Amino acid sequence: MVDLKTAGEIDQMRAAGQVVASALTAVKKEAAVGVSLRELDEVARDVLRSAGAVSLFDGYQPGFATIPFSGVICTSVNDAVLHGLPSDLRLADGDLLNVDCGASIDGWCADSATSFIIGTPNAEDLALIATTEEALAAGIAAAVPGARLGDIGAAIGAVGHRAGVGTNLDFGGHGIGRRMHEDPHVPNGGQPGRGLKLRPGHVIAIEPWFWHGPGSVYVIDKDGWTLRSADHTRGAHAEHTVAITDAGPQILTQR
Repeated sequence: MVDLKTAGEIDQMRAAGQVVASALTAVKKEAAVGVSLRELDEVARDVLRSAGAVSLFDGYQPGFATIPFSGVICTSVNDAVLHGLPSDLRLADGDLLNVDCGASIDGWCADSATSFIIGTPNAEDLALIATTEEALAAGIAAAVPGARLGDIGAAIGAVGHRAGVGTNLDFGGHGIGRRMHEDPHVPNGGQPGRGLKLRPGHVIAIEPWFWHGPGSVYVIDKDGWTLRSADHTRGAHAEHTVAITDAGPQILTQR
């Protein structure tokens, strides 16, 4: 069942979204050569703790996971693109880091992700990140009353197709509200004019993720969480929690 949120409830979700945004901003500021993923998790944990927010990730165990998640952020490096567990791995110059964070305040949830380069960037990684951000912007622009869920996926998929990047539809965006993952699933591809009709009060997390090259095959590490490309090409991930309103889409996790 897809719930419609009131303006007041959306404002409560925005409060959670601003904590998530602050956590991601703090992590990006502290991320540098030699810093460990576990240290970055502590940075985000401190932001959530100071705001009185509850992590949506720490202890989370969906059906596909063999163990509960241990961290308040996903930290996915290079060929890992989703669900990376914080560890003692220390970042190296040129690493591509994807960071995802979710939190709730007073039971209302928000979820967001960003990708960036550690130290010296290369043009190919910068282009991949730019494509992912462009796809996110296209998906958000399509999230208007009267549109269909397929319009969002089609907008995201069109950006990926033009750029020739690898796309996979197994994991994508989702409804969000009282729980992190609610209906509907928001795929990163689809047919325009199909699927759920969007109405004011719907809130969804839109999250494209792409790899270099056309491949779309992934493997999951022995940790039961970290998803990486089977051919070890690098990936990028971007996400915002977005409310559909009469005034247009509102980004609740704006950084």
